[in-house]
Amino acid sequence: MDKDKILKEQVQEIDLDEIMAKYDKESNYRKLSGIQLKVVTALAIMFSVFQLYTAIFGVLPAQLQRSIHITFALVLAYLLYPSSEKMPKNKMHWLDVLLAGIAGFVGLYIPFNYHALILRAGEQNSLDILIAIIAVLFVLEAARRVVGLPIVIIASTFLVYCVVGPYLPGFLNHRGYSVARIVSHMYYTTEGILGTPIGVSSTFIFLFILFGSFLDKTGIGKFFIDLANAIAGKAAGGPAKVAVLSSALTGTISGSSVANTVGTGSFTIPLMKSLGYKPEFAGAVEAAASTGGQIMPPIMGAAAFLMSEFIGIPYGSIAKAAIIPALLYFSGIWIMVDLEARKTGLVGLEASKIPKLKKVLGERWYLFAPIFVIVYMLMSGTTPIKAALYGIYSSILVGMVKKETRMNLKMLLEALEAGAKGALGVAIACACAGIIVGTVTLTGLGLKMGNGLVALAGGQLLPTLFLTMISSLILGMGAPTTANYIITSTIAAPALLKLGVHPLTAHMFVFYFGIIADITPPVALAAFAGSAIAKSDPIKTGINASKLAIAAFLIPYIFVINPQLLLINTTGLEVIQITITSLIGMFGIGMAMEGFMLGKVNPVLRIFFMAGGLCLVDPGVYTDLIGIVVIGLGLAYQWFKYKRPAAKSI
Repeated sequence: MDKDKILKEQVQEIDLDEIMAKYDKESNYRKLSGIQLKVVTALAIMFSVFQLYTAIFGVLPAQLQRSIHITFALVLAYLLYPSSEKMPKNKMHWLDVLLAGIAGFVGLYIPFNYHALILRAGEQNSLDILIAIIAVLFVLEAARRVVGLPIVIIASTFLVYCVVGPYLPGFLNHRGYSVARIVSHMYYTTEGILGTPIGVSSTFIFLFILFGSFLDKTGIGKFFIDLANAIAGKAAGGPAKVAVLSSALTGTISGSSVANTVGTGSFTIPLMKSLGYKPEFAGAVEAAASTGGQIMPPIMGAAAFLMSEFIGIPYGSIAKAAIIPALLYFSGIWIMVDLEARKTGLVGLEASKIPKLKKVLGERWYLFAPIFVIVYMLMSGTTPIKAALYGIYSSILVGMVKKETRMNLKMLLEALEAGAKGALGVAIACACAGIIVGTVTLTGLGLKMGNGLVALAGGQLLPTLFLTMISSLILGMGAPTTANYIITSTIAAPALLKLGVHPLTAHMFVFYFGIIADITPPVALAAFAGSAIAKSDPIKTGINASKLAIAAFLIPYIFVINPQLLLINTTGLEVIQITITSLIGMFGIGMAMEGFMLGKVNPVLRIFFMAGGLCLVDPGVYTDLIGIVVIGLGLAYQWFKYKRPAAKSI
């Protein structure tokens, strides 16, 4: 049986829906038909139309915009997501229809009683309190269905903390609050469920998800894979490099590590295995690269918009700061993939199976236009709402270039529906995370946790960084990108801010470690999704993914110590220098991790390469000089050991 036939059979054997349902709760919704499908479709389209209308004609007052947004999200969540695995997946249960109706009533209670609620602010009546209690419970249950149990457990723990504070010891102690006070704060203020997270979801994030759904209609996903194939397919270990490149490109519009892993991995992982990569390595490459999509500008899993709101720094500054760390992350994976291929003698794809770069770009170069539009507008200071709108407009225009991608009314409606469904997970996660934020604002827990971590670390920066890293990895387990960042920035970041770390640096630090929880065992959802496709051991795949993503474990420490890596207080010349030396540094780190360069690298030399690499990644004249000398000596040793004898024999 030839390789092509075997590969085709392997791809056909992969049940992507089953993998997504297992590792990505957001994709595990009902597949409806008939009148039920029409109702849900109509609601989803109305959701998108509402968001577009307010984006074009002006956002409503905060509580109105956010309450209508969460109403749509809750109703659709209860209609689309079953309460348990035993419930039918092809039709709605009557109980879920009832719950959706109650969710709609509770959600619209604020818009219909807006002025009355303003007049009695802080003095809610019994009905107000009852509605708020139901709202909190319904958000938690929706989060359990759509996002998963971890975030519900965290949010519920925080709610309990509001009540039991007087009975807790030390820095956790507070005066305590009544149930009425807690739920009023959570639902009727802009500091809880209707706080900043859902505010960003109801404006920026939804529109960028909608932009992604419109862009998908142009066929950009296949274009990215073909482009990656054309660029890297022939290189040593070609399919692995295709995975890295295509995942980096897809990550610019994807908001999910798992979805990215499954989407591109269904193609790249069987290819890697067919050329000789071990299954656990193949799954790890895709998982690590796909997770990196969440730290890749311009969108960064929508967390960049939240970060901008939380710390009051323009979005453009955050995206610029993320460029070099993201470049180092992907270059680190690329280098280790290349060294692994050379170490094991793996070749690239056959030339006949690789699309021509000239042809790919010549036929579909225009598909980049919407991304260029949105990046340019964001970097030039345009509001994210306007940038997203122009991105959607340009996607529609780009689709008109060719008949096969031209959007008719049916495709436009499908894009609107897909955008709304894609936004559900983010909206529900943001609402649930709002409970955590509300607890922090009510009790001052963020500052207390910060003080506690600093005290535990003895007031020293490096131990505090380590404890913050562990906290972020734990808090980030099983949570989607946006909720992940909300939780880590609320609970873990204050410790770093307490020690005087730059706000952008502190938030980037917790963001990075929250994200790489997706590939860090024991709860490594992206790695487990990759292992399901590769049919490999999940833990081994997670360990390999963590190894490939070594940059994400090292770089945050470096940019806290030296913020120049985030382009803080740097000149243009310094940026060039930092980029070049850091890339050389990642080369050194890659050699240390893989234990191979021109030949096998012994343990002592691996330590040598790692030290030199870290010195180069850390910006600075002296560290760069030390790093260059150390890596240079190591390479010279490798050349004399493996190449010089060969030269003499000739």
